[in-house]
Amino acid sequence: MEKIKLKGLSFTELAELIATWGEARYRADQIYTWVFRHLVRSYAEMTNLPVWLRARLEEDTVLETTTVARREFSPATGTVKLLFSLLDGQAVEGVLMRYRNWFSACISSQVGCRMGCRFCASTLGGLARNLEAAEMVDEVVALEREARGAGGRIRSVVLMGTGEPLDNYDNVLRFIHLIAQPQGLGIGYRRITLSTCGLVPGIRRLAREGLPITLSVSLHAPNDELRERLMPVNRSYPLTELLPACREYAEQTGRRVTFEYALIAGVNDSLEHARELVGLLQGFTAHVNLIPLNPVVERKLKRPNPRRVSAFAAVLKARGIPTTVRRELGTDISAACGQLRHQVLKDEGMLR
Repeated sequence: MEKIKLKGLSFTELAELIATWGEARYRADQIYTWVFRHLVRSYAEMTNLPVWLRARLEEDTVLETTTVARREFSPATGTVKLLFSLLDGQAVEGVLMRYRNWFSACISSQVGCRMGCRFCASTLGGLARNLEAAEMVDEVVALEREARGAGGRIRSVVLMGTGEPLDNYDNVLRFIHLIAQPQGLGIGYRRITLSTCGLVPGIRRLAREGLPITLSVSLHAPNDELRERLMPVNRSYPLTELLPACREYAEQTGRRVTFEYALIAGVNDSLEHARELVGLLQGFTAHVNLIPLNPVVERKLKRPNPRRVSAFAAVLKARGIPTTVRRELGTDISAACGQLRHQVLKDEGMLR
C-alpha cells in the first residue's frame, strides 16, 4: 500500500489519522509544530513523540517528498534557486526571492508544461506529470529553510514556476488551502498569487471559490494575432473570452488582476504595441507587470534594451494604467521558469 504523504494532509486530516491509531488530537499539534515550525527532515527529530508513534509514522507515511538536488545563489540579489528531485526521479524548480527583510517563494505546479508558450523554457520537454499538493508544500518548506538561514521568513508564495497551475487545478487548490492553515505555514490567502497563461474555465472556476488570492494572467501581446504566435492557448481562449473571465474574477473576489507582459525585442515591444495594450485594458481594474525577457538559448529571442522598456512603460502610465517593471532577480543563475531543470536534463542526456 502506498504511504501517505504527510505534508499533503490538512491539520484536521492528520488529527483524524492519529485518532485511528488511538492517539489524542494534541499529537497532531506536536507533529505539525515539528514539520512547519521547526522544519524537521525526519521523524527521529520529533523527540516529544513516543517511540511507537514515530515508528508508526515512519512505517505509514512519507515526511519528505523532495530533496534538494542542486542549489544556485545570486550574490547580487540574494536570490536562491533550488532544483528538487522527486521520489520518482523527476525534477522541478523553486526560487526564493529577497525583498528587504522578507522573502517570496516561487514554486512549480507541474513537472514540465504542455502549454507551449514560444518564449518559455518550461515547455521545451513537454509535460511529464502534475505535482501533488504535498510536493508543492515541500517546495515551500525547503525554501523556508533557506529564508530562515538568511535571517528572514517567507511572506508570500507565487505559483509562477514550471507548469500551468490551472491545468493541475485540484492539487493546486488543495496546496493553497494547506499553506494557508494557521497551524502550518500560515501564508494568508492574500499573499498567494496564481499565474495562468489564460485557461478561461479554470479562471471562472477559481473565481467561484471566493478566495482572495491574486490572479496573475500572462498576456504578452495586445491582440489575438500576435498572442496566438506567442501562446498557443490563445487559439482556444482568445482575448474576447479571456478578458471577460478576468473581469468576473475581479468582481467576485474584489481583487485586482495583474497582467504579465514579457517584453521581447522586435516582437511585442514597440510603442504601437503599448498603445494597443492601453486600448485593450482601458477601464479595467488591473495592474500591468512588464518583464524584460529572460532569454532562453533554444528560443533565440532577445530582451529589449532598458530605454525601450522605459518608453513602453511610460505610454501605459501616461494613460493611467498602473504599471511596474519587474525587478531583475536571478538572471545570473537561470532563474526563469524551467531553465535550470532543462539544463540538467540536457546535461544528463535526457533531452535532445
